[in-house]
Amino acid sequence: MKILLKRILPDVVAILVFVVLAWAYFVPAAIEGRVLFQHDVSAGQGMGQEQQEYRDRTGEVTRWTNSVFSGMPTYQIAPTYDSATMMHYVSRTLGLWQPVNVWFIFAYLLGFYILLRAFSFRWHLAVLGSILWAFSSYFLIIIAAGHLWKVLALCYLPPLIGGIVLAYRGRYLPALAVVGIYSALEISANHVQMTYYFLIPIVAMVIAWLVDAIRQKTLRQFGIATAVCVLGALIGVGLNASNLYHTWEYSKESMRGKSELVKADSANQTATGLDRDYITQWSYGIDETWTLLIPNAKGGASVPLSRCETAMKKAEPQYAQVYNSIGQYWGDQPGTSGPVYVGAMVMMLFLLGLLVVRGPMKWALLAATVLSIMLSWGHNFMWLTNVFIDYVPMYAKFRTVSSILVVAEFTIPLLAILAMRELVERPEILRRQMWKVYVALGLTAGVSALMAIAPDMFFSSLMAKAELQMLSSWSPEQAQPLIANIEEMRKAMLTADCWRSFWIIIIGTALLLMYKIGKLRAAVMVCLMAVLCLVDLWMVDKRYLNDDMFQNKSVQDRPKQKTPAIEFITADKKLGDRVLNLAGNTWNENETSYHVHSIGGYHPAKLRRYQELIDAYIGSLQARDSREIQRLAGAIVQSQGELDGVNMDSIAPILSMLNAAYVIMPAQGGAQVPISNPHAMGPAWMVYDIDFVDNANEELSTLGKINPRQKAVADRKFEKTLTVDSGQWTVDSGQWTVDTAVMTAYEPNHLCYDITAERDGILVFSEIYYPGWEATVDGEPVEVGRVNYVLRAIRLSKGTHKVELTFYPKTVTTTETIAWISLALLIVAIAAACLKSRLQRKPASADNNQ
Repeated sequence: MKILLKRILPDVVAILVFVVLAWAYFVPAAIEGRVLFQHDVSAGQGMGQEQQEYRDRTGEVTRWTNSVFSGMPTYQIAPTYDSATMMHYVSRTLGLWQPVNVWFIFAYLLGFYILLRAFSFRWHLAVLGSILWAFSSYFLIIIAAGHLWKVLALCYLPPLIGGIVLAYRGRYLPALAVVGIYSALEISANHVQMTYYFLIPIVAMVIAWLVDAIRQKTLRQFGIATAVCVLGALIGVGLNASNLYHTWEYSKESMRGKSELVKADSANQTATGLDRDYITQWSYGIDETWTLLIPNAKGGASVPLSRCETAMKKAEPQYAQVYNSIGQYWGDQPGTSGPVYVGAMVMMLFLLGLLVVRGPMKWALLAATVLSIMLSWGHNFMWLTNVFIDYVPMYAKFRTVSSILVVAEFTIPLLAILAMRELVERPEILRRQMWKVYVALGLTAGVSALMAIAPDMFFSSLMAKAELQMLSSWSPEQAQPLIANIEEMRKAMLTADCWRSFWIIIIGTALLLMYKIGKLRAAVMVCLMAVLCLVDLWMVDKRYLNDDMFQNKSVQDRPKQKTPAIEFITADKKLGDRVLNLAGNTWNENETSYHVHSIGGYHPAKLRRYQELIDAYIGSLQARDSREIQRLAGAIVQSQGELDGVNMDSIAPILSMLNAAYVIMPAQGGAQVPISNPHAMGPAWMVYDIDFVDNANEELSTLGKINPRQKAVADRKFEKTLTVDSGQWTVDSGQWTVDTAVMTAYEPNHLCYDITAERDGILVFSEIYYPGWEATVDGEPVEVGRVNYVLRAIRLSKGTHKVELTFYPKTVTTTETIAWISLALLIVAIAAACLKSRLQRKPASADNNQ
């Protein structure tokens, strides 16, 4: 027992250090129970409210919601499967049941520590490496933004790679258990983009091990290790079979799948995913890469310049209002919450590692670093981006290419800590090869000093292109002094951070020199280096995630308050009614969805056809008719809501098809005015005329030329499903009022209607089409087709009928079975690893007792 305690004591100390650091970062908010306001989490609450209410009421999970974008699956809103419950408990246990934000930093630290211990690092070096990774600025920024799935994915990736390291070091059973556990957790984090990006360093590292295996003639062991990793990954995949399958199924119908439209700008269109300009909209600037070394190399975050004390020292009183409207950030991206900063001394150690670390692993990490940086440049390095979009599977399904810098944020600190290990284990490097330290010093501290002295050598301008374009309408006499002043302010910000990085590197190098001459022992030097890097990263992180951003939990838990407009609508609306909110950012908000079914919303992977409908009609129509909307809003206020003579079909006929029974319009003073749309077509209606067309382009264009109340258009592949005997189509338009369609019961995944049809025809629902929806007429199943580009429809005979639409995907049962079998295999793997470890300890214990 004493031997066991002695062996695990360093790891226990490391875990306690991580707990202290994680709690300390969030003091006093964590102690006071305050919580972080996160935009994405707040938006997710609105989008998932209907799903949560359904579960609270029924105890079941709905796979569909009508709260956002007129309806969409919940697979990528809040994926919930029974098989995932066990992994949730594992995750919370690994995080020692700490508060959520504290848990994130702790998980960052622990995960990288597991990786480094798998590499056989001494515990204090592993603690240093964990600090270098965990406090990289981007990882704290995404916590502040509420990108929680991304945070979780990044927490689990280092220990997953640690399991792979164990496999290639010959510890097959522990590797199988670790890879199985963390691949399951990684996939359950549900951020495919982060997992996908980390295939780059994983593949690079496996190639490095292959090179070693060829040199040492150990290809058999390499093959066994690879098989163990594949088996562990398959267990993780199996445990997440439900989420993975339904995400894959959904991706084919979402914006991430291939469009059926042939667009005029065909060069912008990709073969299998998003458009090129959408993929590369958030591209890191080539000169923005300096933020890895100097956090304010591009100004930091897109927040008002007036918030920066250093910049405001150069302010001019006559431009006071301008400073509130212009941002600190002047890079190429549309906006940012902060830079990717890995640490000044970390960069110095990384470059030193290129000179002192031996073996193919160094080159693997360098290759992954360079590739991730170049890919982050996106449209600024388009030839490489196009190669990956066109030839690398799945790459075209992900946007925000700048986020691939997470790979560099992994490889840079990993090579940096490998360099530290070399210096500790081979101190003769410092005695005989100090030139290597000086080279790394010159490339980091020297560049920082040079940039501080002559920033014009590194940046052609300290103004963003959009800012210069905005000021181009000003006269030169007005614009030039303002531009000069703003550049002077930003130069002050840049210079301050340049000198900051310079002195951090100088201090870190001094620690290495003191270690060289024997003034510091290795362990003391490592501890002091950890403090230096922690202080550096901590201070930058606090710019973007700090105590001022927290609020009382009671405020966040308080139910979303209804605006007067929403209050009016909820008191009057009928089953199936939807709302279009034009008073805010229609396509980038989910607050409306919290209380009502919204035509708009926000989700980065909405249904592709719905996005194309927005692009073709709703979005452009909103912009084109903005003046008319304002005019109508003013008229409504003046007439106290009377809308005599106002025809909503003249504003947006597609909206009536989507049953936009209410439109919220902006009014003076920020007020919101609800307008009832008398032309909304209701939850369902009969049509007796349908055009079948040959492709998506014809279907979308034809939709704008018909009256959806009287006629439908469908792709020819639904012709068999929706064709009615042509002799029964002719009917006088005046008779259409005889048809009645009433929604009698509503659940997000189960809709009931009473329908009376004058004659055989097509029943069109104001519901979004998606494979898996099933329909019955008087209890008998019928096929569901798609009309009007996005809507469900069925063929219906004349008379009175009871119609039901249901969405209970049968594939959930199949995938859940696979998940439970995989869980059993994982438990067996863990038990086998523990048993083998115990059997190996017994002989050692017996020897020690003799």
